[in-house]
Amino acid sequence: MARKGQQFQHYSKEFKMKAVKMYEEGNKSYQSLSEELGIKSSTQLKRWVRKFREGQSFEDQRGKHTKSENPFNGRPKFMFKSVEEERDY
Repeated sequence: MARKGQQFQHYSKEFKMKAVKMYEEGNKSYQSLSEELGIKSSTQLKRWVRKFREGQSFEDQRGKHTKSENPFNGRPKFMFKSVEEERDY
């Protein structure tokens, strides 16, 4: 879980592709390759490799959700024409 004020490391698409190619072509483990490239967690490299094998994109997805995908939308608000109409509701 993230801590308040924590800063996250963001890697470029090119860096991710380089790391995945190095893993695919070499005989190194996730852990050793992560240490060599300066990636904080070997799990991150595993996720990139899985995305690559499944054909998913490495594009940054932050802030790109459509309205229907946003879980914080809630139900639509009613606009009442008068106070009486709102009270009767």
